[in-house]
Amino acid sequence: MQSIHWPEGYVPGFSDNFASNEVIVAGLSVADVWPLLDDTTHWPTYYSNASEIRFHDGNGPRLVLDARFRFTTFGFPVEAEVTEHVPPAPGQAARVAWHGWVEGDAASRLDVHHAWLLEDLPGGRVRILTQETQNGAPAKQLASTRPNPMINGHQDWLDGMVAAARATRSSKGGVQ
Repeated sequence: MQSIHWPEGYVPGFSDNFASNEVIVAGLSVADVWPLLDDTTHWPTYYSNASEIRFHDGNGPRLVLDARFRFTTFGFPVEAEVTEHVPPAPGQAARVAWHGWVEGDAASRLDVHHAWLLEDLPGGRVRILTQETQNGAPAKQLASTRPNPMINGHQDWLDGMVAAARATRSSKGGVQ
């Protein structure tokens, strides 16, 4: 299976917090799921923890390499820049990643690398992996919170994405 490409300073185990969530489901493909991630107007329709999404410089709502955007998640106003954007293609995994940050002093600054990997698997299955590393005092606090809000929040994102993809496929007469 494919894995996430980590930039220096954000490698899991060397950051202040790390969250990893993955689902593998039958009856869907990357083609079903990709539009729900790539077009940010869909995010709030299936994930209640993403709101106030705005793009800089007239870009958006689709993600593209180097696009700058802002959104609110986990109560943080996150500025972000897309650092990896590989749309689906036969024989390769689709990938999206962004560097996100919350401005502030040493007590409130947060830097993250949030990455996604979507790949078709044998037997009509799709794998959706999302991982995030974080650095800064808020990341340290999140890492010690139980239950872990990052793990639970990202699982909600994956579950919502799968449900939305199934609903869209069903409305188009696709197989469930």
